[in-house]
Amino acid sequence: MTSTRAGSNPVTAPDDEVWVTDLAAAGAAGAEAVRRLHDTLLRATRHQVWRLRGQLPGAGARDLEDLAQQAADDALVAVLRQLPGWERRSRFTTWVFKFGILQAGVAVRRQAWRHREVHLPDTTVVVDRGATPEDVAAAGQLVHAVHEAIASALTPHQRRVALALLVDDVPIDVLADRLGTTRNALYKTLHDARVRLRSALIEGGHLDPDSSRSPS
Repeated sequence: MTSTRAGSNPVTAPDDEVWVTDLAAAGAAGAEAVRRLHDTLLRATRHQVWRLRGQLPGAGARDLEDLAQQAADDALVAVLRQLPGWERRSRFTTWVFKFGILQAGVAVRRQAWRHREVHLPDTTVVVDRGATPEDVAAAGQLVHAVHEAIASALTPHQRRVALALLVDDVPIDVLADRLGTTRNALYKTLHDARVRLRSALIEGGHLDPDSSRSPS
């Protein structure tokens, strides 16, 4: 389908409002729109999966295609669920592509961590292997204060989540899967942990109250 907009070159993709109308249609028209949408998402997920294939050593073309298909399926569900909230700030296909890219990244990270154990420590040790004895002595008090704040100011759940995400670099979607929760819930936990750490360090005189930086 070709449409023309005033002051612009003709475009060869269905018009944005046509997408919305077709996806809401019943019967064969709606099914065809969903198929086109899945094809659009699959282009996005294939691109992203292949771009991130370095995270999956040993994965062949068929493995990558399976991941792209799964990601496109998940992205399709997400787009259809959020379609009523589309704010039309960009072209429909541009908005849709973001779902494909996001779900492909999630699929790759989950696959990469599939057989890896997620360690949820209660404590952490900060080591700077390049530090001089003078640096260690100067930073020792602050390091001790951070350790004390982590141990005393955070709840056990906040402590485990913060250390897993910030120290062990566990992807947040992977951690959400392992803990049976959601990304948003983990973001909230991490935010609350940062607020508690900051308050503890300020109260102990180790952080400037006017500083805009949050401890990490």
